[in-house]
Amino acid sequence: MQATKAIENQLQQIEHYCSIYQRVNTKISAVNVGWHLDHSLKVINAVVKNMEQSDPSLYKDNFSFVGKLLLAFNYFPRGKAKVPKHVKPPEIVLKEAIILQLDLAKKNVQEIEKLNSNAYFKHPMFGNVNKARVSSFLKAHTNHHLKIVKNILK
Repeated sequence: MQATKAIENQLQQIEHYCSIYQRVNTKISAVNVGWHLDHSLKVINAVVKNMEQSDPSLYKDNFSFVGKLLLAFNYFPRGKAKVPKHVKPPEIVLKEAIILQLDLAKKNVQEIEKLNSNAYFKHPMFGNVNKARVSSFLKAHTNHHLKIVKNILK
């Protein structure tokens, strides 16, 4: 899958940024590079776990028009969403925690292809995201945070 390859490339970028995870630029983001890396990895790992645990027979296609539009442009707007508690990084992000999550994310990305086509997770704004859309979602979400990281580092 092309989108899965893109996520793997993003994971390589995250790995590269691990060494400078403490960098911050409050003109760009109130939180440091590590926060964005940690959050991106938490999302990947939580999404795949939720999809693995979902009941495909309960899947209903209620994906929003806005979601379709944003994924078509590989874009998430800045400052528009609130981070759900279960994927919110701790106040102090540790490099070791990022590395552990990165290792898990690399494995989880490989698991996406094995999922049932109607495996899904519920997104608070987009609706149900199934296997057909999950790679695009993860790619757009991770891209959003990597762009912030790059802006912090400018």
